[in-house]
Amino acid sequence: MEQARVAAIGDADFVMPFSTLGVDTFPVGQKEGDITENARKIVRSKYALVVVAENIAKAADEVFIEYENEPTPCTVVVPFTTESKGYATEALGKILKMATGIDIMQST
Repeated sequence: MEQARVAAIGDADFVMPFSTLGVDTFPVGQKEGDITENARKIVRSKYALVVVAENIAKAADEVFIEYENEPTPCTVVVPFTTESKGYATEALGKILKMATGIDIMQST
């Protein structure tokens, strides 16, 4: 059985801790073209799990959204040094709804 691979994409400060854990890292700037190019590289390389910095998640989502109904890559959006915009919570809610069939993140 092939071992699942993990990638992290975000700015250099975000991906650095992941590299110490042996995760393949994709440091990107804020340019949308750079982000989508690296996201496509991740998809082509068949990573099972992709950790995405919240501040670049919307640009990366242009690529990853095409695979949201596929088992891989599973993308997890994580807030980092910048103030959270709620995108990570929204993305987690979508994943949990897909897994459970219940919108457990909805406000009451």
